[in-house]
Amino acid sequence: MENTNVPEVKMPITYDDLKQSLIDSGRPYDFTMIDRAYALAEKAHGEQRRRSGEPYICHPLSVAQILVELGMDSESIAAALMHDVAEDTPVTVAEIKQKFGPEVALLVDGVTKLTQIKFSNVEDRQAENLRKMLLAMSQDVRVMIIKLCDRLHNMRTGDAWPEQKRRDKALETMEVYAPIAHRLGISNIKEELEDRSLHYLDPVGYETIRDLLNKHGDEFLHQVCHTIAKHLAENGIQKATIRHRVKSIYGIYRKMYMQNKDFEEIYDIYAVRIILDNVPECYTALGLIHDMYHPLPNRFKDYISTPKPNGYQSLHTTVIGREAIPFEVQIRTWDMDRMAEYGIAAHWKYKAGITGGNDKLDERLAWVRQLLESQRSSADAADLLSDIKSDLLPEEVFAFTPRGDVINLPAGATAIDFAYAIHSAVGNRMIGAKVNNRIVPIDHKVQTGEIIEIITGPENRGPSRDWLNIVKTSEAKNKIRNWFKKERREENIQEGRDALEREMRRNLMTLTDEQHDVFMEALARRNRCNSVEEMYAAIGYGGLQISRMLPKLKEEYTKLQATEPKPVAVELKRMHSSDGVIVEGIDNCPIKFAKCCSPLPGDEIIGFVTRGFGVSIHKKDCANARESMRHPENADRWVRAYWDEAEKENYKAMLDIICMDRPNLVSDVALALGDMRVPIYSLMARAAEQGRARMSVTVGITNTEHLNSVVARLKKIKDVVSVTRN
Repeated sequence: MENTNVPEVKMPITYDDLKQSLIDSGRPYDFTMIDRAYALAEKAHGEQRRRSGEPYICHPLSVAQILVELGMDSESIAAALMHDVAEDTPVTVAEIKQKFGPEVALLVDGVTKLTQIKFSNVEDRQAENLRKMLLAMSQDVRVMIIKLCDRLHNMRTGDAWPEQKRRDKALETMEVYAPIAHRLGISNIKEELEDRSLHYLDPVGYETIRDLLNKHGDEFLHQVCHTIAKHLAENGIQKATIRHRVKSIYGIYRKMYMQNKDFEEIYDIYAVRIILDNVPECYTALGLIHDMYHPLPNRFKDYISTPKPNGYQSLHTTVIGREAIPFEVQIRTWDMDRMAEYGIAAHWKYKAGITGGNDKLDERLAWVRQLLESQRSSADAADLLSDIKSDLLPEEVFAFTPRGDVINLPAGATAIDFAYAIHSAVGNRMIGAKVNNRIVPIDHKVQTGEIIEIITGPENRGPSRDWLNIVKTSEAKNKIRNWFKKERREENIQEGRDALEREMRRNLMTLTDEQHDVFMEALARRNRCNSVEEMYAAIGYGGLQISRMLPKLKEEYTKLQATEPKPVAVELKRMHSSDGVIVEGIDNCPIKFAKCCSPLPGDEIIGFVTRGFGVSIHKKDCANARESMRHPENADRWVRAYWDEAEKENYKAMLDIICMDRPNLVSDVALALGDMRVPIYSLMARAAEQGRARMSVTVGITNTEHLNSVVARLKKIKDVVSVTRN
């Protein structure tokens, strides 16, 4: 295997080069379909050029070439040639479906969708793109493999990007694409993506390591390979294939800069790979290697009996020879080698065509579905992002149950994650944990090789809500949320309702009963919930976090207030005089009385200047008012206010209201009068002819100006036809 220093980017390839690669592979490709795909892509891209100046068609050709090297099928090659057509040219996915069938169209559409959507902020956009990727992968993993090859070629030609874009793309590649390539087991692509990203993110660190590697040439490895081959042959293993490789620059960088090791302290910089025909030979070869070289303690790993989650299998041992240079020996069969090199792509590489319903493939993609499940129970994009980052981290730990079962977890996972990895019932009943027979806290971070025993309580015991802040894996979070979702629905709804109402009071958001239902339904829709109760329950069990909902909450509230009828300029004076309140320094302003404390004449009052809706009057000792005054940003919006002592006595006036008959009409009239603080002495309603209704209401008013403002407000009520003084 070649040194993984970032390979030089070759000259742009032509279609003839691609065709030659297809022929050389010896696989039964559908050349007619691939020819047609190239013809369509070449015509669609026409004179388009890349930022580097080369014809745009070179990019899809290069992506297709990488897919050929991975051994992908004809449909993937055709989709790669057309992967930018639907986005950058007039050709549509429907047209591709008509000419190439639904399978190729699905792949092109999947790759296009991963890059098309724009979102309001970077975190949302990244999380949404990840969600799209995962959905595309769970539908057809070839979409993701094409996308990885697309990103790899873009990183190979990234010198043409402006510096900031280079760094942004490199960071995204490091955080998202390389870990996905790792989870799919495509190690060559993963390592090259990491090395190219590092080259842009830390050029100095990258060059330092490359120079160190160049000083220690390949001569040492050639000599070791020759010695091992000779010794194996002498001991009856004739058919061993022996290769060597140098660890990727990013792999060394991680250990030097993140684990603070010197170059000489890294034992797996050099590796020899021995590929054999069967598993018994692997273990025999391991014994022979340990005879020849001195094995380093604690450096042996058996991934054959305990494969990594991405399917990787091998025996690893680190040994040291007479030259005093440590090197790693990896021993595996041909099948294991194909899996290590091509990962999930090996599913296509050695099969003629696609076979449906492959169980092992489904098993390997279970983590994708698990993340999607987690996303469904948490409507929060940022949660999804952190779940994916933690679940895709390459570092993993292996711990054991007392029965000897191996549990694999991401680094940093806790004893609670371990319990849920065994079974959700074990996690739900967990009350403590023992590590190597010693009691540990439940947030103990699991280390490789520990034997962990989970102590469980009674069956009806459930998890604690605080665990959501402790666990690291999305599987554990998902199971805890599901328990609260299922077992505590009523409690969740109540808790969610209380929490949301507290937050609204804290932000001085007041709603009438009529507004409340409409507002909550709109808010539930914004948070992807099917009903208001579902939203309350989601807040209660932790699926929705109020702090993250706040921007949407404020947007909906502002939108609702904007639809409320605003007092016209001519009525401002009337409202001021009729309410009998004087606001210091502000003349002729609309007044509304806060519903949280309902001040009355005689109470000490204070005014709050709202944004666009006049002055809200509170009692001076109102809890909301006191809370708001503590915030420095609100301090200068509180103004002195007091009752107008010249307020006149009320006089009775009878009004006739004719309206279209409908439910809740009487309560709407009463609410409008209540909002204006107009006393109601009597109210009678009766049905009239032609679907109409008639109301007689006696109210208390102070003067004719006041009466006119009351009439004007009543006329604004929906379905009111006329209001006249009797």
